[in-house]
Amino acid sequence: MSHIVIIGCGIVGAAIAYQLSKIEGLKITVLDQQMPAQGSTGAALGVLMGVISQKTQGRPWKMRRISVQRYHSLIPELEAKINRPISHNRQGILRFCLPGDDLDKWQRLIDIRKADGLPLEMWDVERLGDRCPQIQTSEVIGAIYSPQDLQVNPVELTLALVEAAQQNGVKFHFGVTVAEYKTISLPKNKYRCRQVYIKSLDETKTAPALPDVDWLVVAAGLGSLSCLQGIKGGKLRSLQLKRKSNLDNKFTIVPVLGQALHLQVSTLLGNPDFQPVITGDDVHIIPVAKNEYWVGATVEFPNDIGEVFADSSLLDRVMARAISFCPGLADATILRKWSGLRPRPEGQAAPAVGYLEGWQNVLLATGHYRNGVLLAPATAQAVEKMIMNRTYANS
Repeated sequence: MSHIVIIGCGIVGAAIAYQLSKIEGLKITVLDQQMPAQGSTGAALGVLMGVISQKTQGRPWKMRRISVQRYHSLIPELEAKINRPISHNRQGILRFCLPGDDLDKWQRLIDIRKADGLPLEMWDVERLGDRCPQIQTSEVIGAIYSPQDLQVNPVELTLALVEAAQQNGVKFHFGVTVAEYKTISLPKNKYRCRQVYIKSLDETKTAPALPDVDWLVVAAGLGSLSCLQGIKGGKLRSLQLKRKSNLDNKFTIVPVLGQALHLQVSTLLGNPDFQPVITGDDVHIIPVAKNEYWVGATVEFPNDIGEVFADSSLLDRVMARAISFCPGLADATILRKWSGLRPRPEGQAAPAVGYLEGWQNVLLATGHYRNGVLLAPATAQAVEKMIMNRTYANS
């Protein structure tokens, strides 16, 4: 029985674990220093902008299409398996068009999606005002509506994936870290990870011994490079772009901070029967419960010495912009503010999904930046394909 070790239990690691758990003959172990969904996933808004994305070809579009289509079956599949609902919004995504936007470009996208059998609509201001009376349309010149795109609660989804994977036999170990990798040399300057030794972060506990490793999948987001410190000499082969050279020198993941708000209003805004995710000028307004909304998110890069701190003034700007679109938010009560760091790769496009070059059995599934929740299903399918293809080729 092949043993697969996955490092990282955010949305990506959990999705990979669940995807692989459905394959007979695999033993799967997931490791994380924290409990599930505590890193980037815990700060995500879960807005799945696939069909409405301007990506139209190549792997960036293919991953989006696979993921959005999979979500429409994955959510009910998980709900049935764990016997509880997962908070999500299937009423689509509505994107404002503002002065300076190229409406012809959007019409071309609508035509492309129509040829693929994917609905996408352009609304004029009159229709926007009729369908969404809570919107202030004075600066809006139109809107694009994607009925197939959706939004999901990232934490609930991750916990559901973990529970469903556990039901399928996956073993999860939280509060542990990698102590050492045992590797072996192969011909032609190749290497293989043979064993992963872990230690508990709680000194009163002893970490379990793991069986020999057939595949190691690193899906630890910002922690991915530190997880690979014991994999010396590795090189990343991206499945998206051209090959990159030495991992340590050319491939870096940097933290990009995002802040968001959880708001409560006294009365529901707009039409109670039509509450899509609304987005404009890179600000999202997300209905999440009766009279409750999430608003976000900022995009804050590290300073010159690599530090990144939450700037409250940037969150104030996001809130002000949301109010300019939806004045009813002005009197909202702030229930919660939160922030999180998202892993953005440098030296290649996001995400970094591929074999670690020079290593026969090490895969990366990391660096998803702002699209970890969106691309998790497609990433899981890509990892499954890589494992199964190479397994069959070596058998």
